[in-house]
Amino acid sequence: MDSSQGSRQQKIVIPNSHNEKLVGLLHETGSTEIVVLCHGFRSNKNFVIMKNVAVAIEKEGISAFRFDFSGNGESEGSFYYGNYNYEADDLHSVIQYFSNLNRVVTIILGHSKGGDVVLLYASKYHDIPNVINLSGRYDLKKGIGERLGEDFLERIKKQGYIDVKDGDSEYRVTEESLMNRLNTDMHEACLKIDKECRVFTVHGSADETVPVEDAKEFAKIIPNHELKIVEGADHCYTKYQSQLVATVMEFIKTVIVKKN
Repeated sequence: MDSSQGSRQQKIVIPNSHNEKLVGLLHETGSTEIVVLCHGFRSNKNFVIMKNVAVAIEKEGISAFRFDFSGNGESEGSFYYGNYNYEADDLHSVIQYFSNLNRVVTIILGHSKGGDVVLLYASKYHDIPNVINLSGRYDLKKGIGERLGEDFLERIKKQGYIDVKDGDSEYRVTEESLMNRLNTDMHEACLKIDKECRVFTVHGSADETVPVEDAKEFAKIIPNHELKIVEGADHCYTKYQSQLVATVMEFIKTVIVKKN
């Protein structure tokens, strides 16, 4: 795995507030600053966007940390469907870990569900000056039927859960975890983000999972906000990795002065 970068990647295990071990990879350059990268729904730290962005940050002499939320990848804990705030607390544990080592997390970046998590984090903790939201969803009441079937509320009320096939694997959505998602209000959260906190939203114009209109809604309500739409890109920037990385790096370089 990334043998060219391997010697500079360190596996780090960080306990979260529930004493579950979160596993991550630190792309160590020796910089004081660290950028923390957060994956999306049923994804992990090795997702192509996480890897490509981490390597690009490292090439600029800045350290990057990509990790698995609890219940995902190599981290401990159970997988839950909703738990946006639980993941924001995982992120808090990661940031505290680095702060205790006198490192400074200057930017948090998240893709898809991770984009919502970094915005929720900023609305709750107010200690990170820059947030990058890649293709996060504004209205969490939408996009559920596509995964669970349009009659999801009726079915979950009847049996208390829905089992969802996802490729070769399956996951269970409980009524509690579904309600957790339905009760997570991104509009309300975004109004609580400090005016000093810079938020950079990137979204693909051809996103088939989260419509680009969601990005425009974030732009309307977040006080200190910049929006970049990548023309033609889908939700995972499948053929647009280089454009995505260049866009993200342009923002990061305006925030962090390169350490030589």
